[in-house]
Amino acid sequence: MSDYRAPVDEMMFTLQHVVGFDGLPKMQEMGADDIQLILESAGKLASEVIAPLNASGDKETSRFENGGVKTPKGFRDAYAQYRDGGWNGIPFDEAHGGQGLPWMVAFAVFEMWQSANMSFGLCPLLNQAAVEAIAHHGTEEQRKIYLEKLVSGIWTGTMHLTEPHAGTDLGAIKTKAVKQKNGTYKISGQKIFITYGEHDFAENIIHMVLARAPDAPEGTKGISMFVVPKFMPDAVGKPGARNDVKCVSVEHKLGIHASPTCTMQFGDAGGATGFLIGKENEGLKYMFTMMNNARLSVGLQGVAVAERAYQHALAYAKERIQGVKLSEKGAGERVAIIEHPDVRRMLLSMKVRADAARALTYEAAKMMDLARAGDQKAQDRANLLTPVVKAWCTDMAVDVTSIGVQVHGGMGFIEETGAAQYYRDARILPIYEGANGVQALDLSMRKIIMDRGAAAGAYIEEAMQTVSSLERQQDMKGTAAALKEGIACLRQATNWVLETGERKNLDAVAAVNVPYLNLFGVVAGGLMCARAALAAWNTGAPFAEDKRHAAAFYATHVLPHCRGYLETVLKGSESVGKCTL
Repeated sequence: MSDYRAPVDEMMFTLQHVVGFDGLPKMQEMGADDIQLILESAGKLASEVIAPLNASGDKETSRFENGGVKTPKGFRDAYAQYRDGGWNGIPFDEAHGGQGLPWMVAFAVFEMWQSANMSFGLCPLLNQAAVEAIAHHGTEEQRKIYLEKLVSGIWTGTMHLTEPHAGTDLGAIKTKAVKQKNGTYKISGQKIFITYGEHDFAENIIHMVLARAPDAPEGTKGISMFVVPKFMPDAVGKPGARNDVKCVSVEHKLGIHASPTCTMQFGDAGGATGFLIGKENEGLKYMFTMMNNARLSVGLQGVAVAERAYQHALAYAKERIQGVKLSEKGAGERVAIIEHPDVRRMLLSMKVRADAARALTYEAAKMMDLARAGDQKAQDRANLLTPVVKAWCTDMAVDVTSIGVQVHGGMGFIEETGAAQYYRDARILPIYEGANGVQALDLSMRKIIMDRGAAAGAYIEEAMQTVSSLERQQDMKGTAAALKEGIACLRQATNWVLETGERKNLDAVAAVNVPYLNLFGVVAGGLMCARAALAAWNTGAPFAEDKRHAAAFYATHVLPHCRGYLETVLKGSESVGKCTL
């Protein structure tokens, strides 16, 4: 079984030269050498402490025992090393004990936890969302009580959104919140699919819960958000009495076995004490503060598990001896399967798409950093890219991990080789934080139609500038032509979405908005590959030729899919409505 090694050189090149540190807060105080050191230190923890627990945790699983959750052997100690190393606070405000680094840099570090062990990495990911919600919408008292402990990782946070009958339809949630005379609320109801809703890592767990007051409006307009701690903290944040919230079961899942996915019950003993975040009935708005961060983070998980599957498949292909080279007409010695053209094709398909998705995700994180500093154009770009990153990168991960199984052949279907775990773990990602069909709706309805195509148009024009740069490089003209055609497909599809939306035929758009998002993702990935090739060439990087060939592979093996996606967008909606099911 291969060991995980963080691709620090690739990450550093992408951060510094493809996406760039320009304009980022905090980077005036730091240099590339500082970032390199951070990545190398994180990579050591990921590869030496967290990654070795991936397979054993998958087999042992988290277990529901005596009303609590016991995580697999080694996980609690690994979390303690992660917490004590200060890794949890990398992107958060220094006023709350964080390090204040850009999210773009933090994403490179977070990728390592997810690659090393996605089940482990899910706990910090949910904690990030809780910090964001309280930091942006909590009272000064709530920030004082919760943020330092959450930022440090001494406490962990969760997101409690859906319920058994609701699924994605949050307007249907029934969890009740009854206001008390002292200003607190009594929370009662049940939440499902709560990642790390109960565990043994931390001294307290802070639940961010969506619920509705008795007189609240129906649907999403009546949702409020509450902080519900597992143990009630006192004025200085010391955990006290147990709150009326508990885990009642842990799901048995296809993958991420070491991550406890909990059913949580509120109010069996009269009601869990909750504290309102912000104002009543504005919980949906606050939820999107958590969700937008989480959507990009889940896209990053797609990058991470794809990278891990690629490393695993590459190591196997170098070791597995089978067959002879076709060019030697059966007379040569048996060779490692990496010598066979189709295996090379599969490995390259894994590698170039993971690299493209990494660059796209880091780019979105940079836009988020710039937006937080007040840049409205960056905010528009972050809004546009968020559903693309979440959906395209996670669908990519499922495909790449499936190819990883294929590289192993029959042995890939055998659990002992480890390839199947990445496939099983990746399969949740297109469902997390709004299924990918919902991401496509967000892209087409909100980011294209409601925006009248402004952000998409600006993105397309910038992409054409990259094409112009490619065309000036003699060895990249073929890549330039392929990217130019992909951009033309995206432009035509975007115009169709706009025109169809203006005719109020939203069902037609909804019938094909997943192919539209896929088209957008393929073009965005191609753009990042092209930028990487240009950056490597311009900086004289020793792997400049590799980046040029990778961009050419993407241009000939991935970008041609744009024509098919365009055909579906333009002509596919009618059959969706008329076919009998």
